[in-house]
Amino acid sequence: MLAPAMGAHAQVVALIYCCLWCAGAAAVAASVGSRQQLAVRKHLRRINKPPVKSIQSPDGDIIDCVHISHQPAFDHPFLKNHTIQLRPAFHPEGLYDESKVASEPSEKKPSTISQLWHQNGRCPEGTVPIRRTRVEDVFRASSVKRYGRKKPRAIPKPRSADPDLINESGHQHAIAYVEGDKYYGAKAIINVWEPRIQQPNEFSLSQLWILGGSFGEDLNSIEAGWQVSPDLYGDNNTRLFTYWTSDAYQATGCYNLLCSGFIQINSNIAMGATISPISDYSGSQYDISILVWKDLKEGNWWMQFGQDFVLGYWPSFLFSYLADSASMVEWGGEVVNSQPDGEHTATGMGSGHFPEEGFSKASYFRNIQIVDESNNLRSPKDVGSFTEQSNCYDVRNGNNGDWGSYFYYGGPGRSPNCQ
Repeated sequence: MLAPAMGAHAQVVALIYCCLWCAGAAAVAASVGSRQQLAVRKHLRRINKPPVKSIQSPDGDIIDCVHISHQPAFDHPFLKNHTIQLRPAFHPEGLYDESKVASEPSEKKPSTISQLWHQNGRCPEGTVPIRRTRVEDVFRASSVKRYGRKKPRAIPKPRSADPDLINESGHQHAIAYVEGDKYYGAKAIINVWEPRIQQPNEFSLSQLWILGGSFGEDLNSIEAGWQVSPDLYGDNNTRLFTYWTSDAYQATGCYNLLCSGFIQINSNIAMGATISPISDYSGSQYDISILVWKDLKEGNWWMQFGQDFVLGYWPSFLFSYLADSASMVEWGGEVVNSQPDGEHTATGMGSGHFPEEGFSKASYFRNIQIVDESNNLRSPKDVGSFTEQSNCYDVRNGNNGDWGSYFYYGGPGRSPNCQ
């Protein structure tokens, strides 16, 4: 009778150990959860600056009107005593020359685009509008440190359509590009859509890239355009965005104003805010104009949205190669292909339709231009095109008197020809 009793005792001891282990594990999990929540709150306090006024946007965003000198840029140690440059010393020559950038030739003229939050108010002069970051925004990121940052290998590298590289990066593109010279800026009029996103961790964007250096770990990039990114914003809205990095997305840079760097001076346009309205298939078309150029006197890189809104600048000290000039400019679309269920994603690029469908169906970039060493805004020469898988997303260049240098691009992703 002794042996069974000992067995029962052992079971009780084991049960006690199990309970203690579970309690310990729960305590550890709670401790980790608490540390994570503490880190998130600390991060939110750092990037959400005290507002002068707050505006509730119809899409659920809160736009904080923050005093211009209190914006996140000035957390950078090199900007502690920075004097804000309220306007560029120079604009590119030809910017307002209508003979160089003609209007839309179609009878369906693109209409004015605004941002959704404008329906409920505007920020006062002397402040900048900043989309408030919430707890749930940060928790969607892989870590607090990676919040608001792109993953490495996110830049298209023409002539390197290595299938292994495509699979490794998960990023696919359909772009036009120029290289082989010194570039001091780029401009484009970009058709705006709301492509379908299959997985929350995927995105679709249309942008211009201003690149300096080689495609190594020290690559410099300034980027601007529109994007749909559920992971970053928590919805499928089409939003204006910017990005910068000086080390190929490793440790520097971020989207919009989610870290120190870009200095905003404009009180009308919020980075990361919803663009409205967007284009309809076979219906009304809407586009945005984006210009990024280097002020050759001060050395800073400036951004203009539309004809009227100079948004701000990236100080030249943020960069190594771009402190001088860019060596490559790219325009086009990018998606993340996470290969859900082992198949190619059905996330769309541009309108989600192929270039051959043309105006009002396929997405376009028109009047693409570069800024040369003489500060002249002009059409680029020898424009190349590139896509990793043309059966999934494609690009077709063109040139005419009204649209200048242009291209249609995009596609639906997964289809019978794109597995």
